[in-house]
Amino acid sequence: MNREVIGRLGIDDVRPSISGRRLPAKAVVGEVVPVTALVWREGHDAISATLNVQGPTPADGSKPTRYDLTMTQDAVIEDRQHAIFTPDEPGRWLFRVDAWSDPMATWINAVSKKIAAGQDAAELANDMSHGAELFSTAAQQAEDPHDAAHLRKIAAELADNASPRSLIERVQDALSDETQAVVAQHPVRELLTRGDVHEVMVERRDALVNSWYELFPRSTGGWDEEGNPVHGTFATTAKALDRVAAMGFDTVYFPPIHPIGEINRKGKNNTLVAEPGDVGSPWAIGSKDGGHDATHPLLGSEEDFRALVQRAEELGLEIALDLALQAAPDHPWSVNHRDFFTELADGTIAFAENPPKKYQDIYPLNFDNSPEKIEKEILRVVRHWIDLGVTTFRVDNPHTKPADFWHRLINDVHETHPEVIFLAEAFTRPARLYGLAKAGFSQSYSYFTWKTTKAELIEFAEEITANADICRPNLFVNTPDILHASLQHGGRAMFAIRAALASTLSPLWGMYSGYELYEHRAVAPGSEEYLDSEKYELRPRDFETALKNGDSLEEYVRLLNHIRKENPALQQLRNLTLHETDNDQILAYSKVDAASGNAVLVVVNLDPRNPQEATVFVDEEAVGLDHGSHFGVQDMVTGAAYTWGERNFVRLAPQRDVAHIFRLPDVPADRRAALAFREVHDYRA
Repeated sequence: MNREVIGRLGIDDVRPSISGRRLPAKAVVGEVVPVTALVWREGHDAISATLNVQGPTPADGSKPTRYDLTMTQDAVIEDRQHAIFTPDEPGRWLFRVDAWSDPMATWINAVSKKIAAGQDAAELANDMSHGAELFSTAAQQAEDPHDAAHLRKIAAELADNASPRSLIERVQDALSDETQAVVAQHPVRELLTRGDVHEVMVERRDALVNSWYELFPRSTGGWDEEGNPVHGTFATTAKALDRVAAMGFDTVYFPPIHPIGEINRKGKNNTLVAEPGDVGSPWAIGSKDGGHDATHPLLGSEEDFRALVQRAEELGLEIALDLALQAAPDHPWSVNHRDFFTELADGTIAFAENPPKKYQDIYPLNFDNSPEKIEKEILRVVRHWIDLGVTTFRVDNPHTKPADFWHRLINDVHETHPEVIFLAEAFTRPARLYGLAKAGFSQSYSYFTWKTTKAELIEFAEEITANADICRPNLFVNTPDILHASLQHGGRAMFAIRAALASTLSPLWGMYSGYELYEHRAVAPGSEEYLDSEKYELRPRDFETALKNGDSLEEYVRLLNHIRKENPALQQLRNLTLHETDNDQILAYSKVDAASGNAVLVVVNLDPRNPQEATVFVDEEAVGLDHGSHFGVQDMVTGAAYTWGERNFVRLAPQRDVAHIFRLPDVPADRRAALAFREVHDYRA
């Protein structure tokens, strides 16, 4: 039996703590990281705690950043202590919660009660003497000369039994706000008990705060004189980026840009036989022209790609590439590395299957055959693209590859390139989704696409908030594979509704090209596949004409991205509160930034067809307001201003406005930290 498991003072349930401290929690530069712990002891003496924080070791070998923060007792749970820290650089941050007996707080509590009970100076002689000792101790450890002098003065007053000043006057000086502020800077700690060390992996801010736009470079070529689509190039893609940047997006994501296999190439709408001129699926990677480290010859050369990266940077965009670990039958790996695949009894390589679906144009990798060789090759490929300026990868179907492989690969990349972001396209069961996030993925696709009712959205909001230390959900409203029924049948208002929800529920959201044109036709009833899917053919679009004709969602998307950039509250994942409404078609939630005090309240009509009315009951405490107060709100969508209180009438007509996005009064500085620890409210009832 280990006799050292229990310390002198109790420190339990430290959060964030991932998989028993075996894996780090997640954060980004500038993000408020809340830390809590249950800290307890025997008897009635006061107990306090300190949050010890250490930053990453600098590359020059100098000492890392270190600081201590006295934690605050929870207003509801008496034994829970809180503190927040804000990392200012990427890397591995360490924190530890230490518990200690607080003799000063114990003394203040005892003396205050005894004076209130009418005890006189004679009865309090020992207490005054003990208080003098405590203030003397605090003075000795105070580095600031002014603070030390103040504490010595208090100690002398408490020890001076001959003082003409009354007992109450002497004690009041010790209990004054001024003195207690000084004491808080130089606490007297006894029975110090050190907690365990926890890790937080801090990435650059784009890992948490980012808006994505997906487009196929090969579809940017427009049409020829006869109206036939022309294969795009990196040069035509560069021209298409102006519109993406103008909509306020941060990252432009390209499906695979590599050579496409010719053997078993798929035709339009996923037919098994390709017609002459069919371009095939970009995810069928590899041909005689090269594999994962090559560019499609019709798109351009590596130099052309470098020019595209440079143009994106000039526009403030970052390019994300697809990392799809699979191969077409004519990929160079199929010849040079047959051990990367599963070879069947007849000598052929097994193609991908997800019964009843068959993917004859794709060979999946077999990580059990040659795991070290595969890992080395994939690491080489990733570094190749990093050398060409790529720092973000969207990983295709990572849940079909071993989690330990991803953990090693991502850590290996981060050793030399900590700025690289990996997004997991893992539409899978929760254990896998969160397991991959723990393994190191910076971002994750989520279940948002299928959450459409108020109850489903409330449950989803609670889940992503509760798991913010593990997973950063990127809320894509659509993908080339997912055209949800709500978009197929909900009309244009539904596209605005889903965009408003995605862009405000999470600091990460994304859309696939064509969403702004309200593309909604499915290949068949009950299917989520697009008709004339861009996965199998060129799909140039006339965005300019659609915008001129009022047939585009571009302006609304631009506004949403602008609101996100202007409001730090919408750049937070942890701090979301649901507010009660009396209509199942009206959803209301707020976000607060504990650093700046910025507060936003979102009210959305989930019905794309009909106007809906509701009373919104604002949880005033959750947004830093006094109970019963009246306050001004401004709708950042329309510019309208209102005076609100606890109960407020709203009416949203989808033909005009699908959502209010209100800017609330900034939270006062003295209330911000407490809001970082609020639980998500459940208003499903």
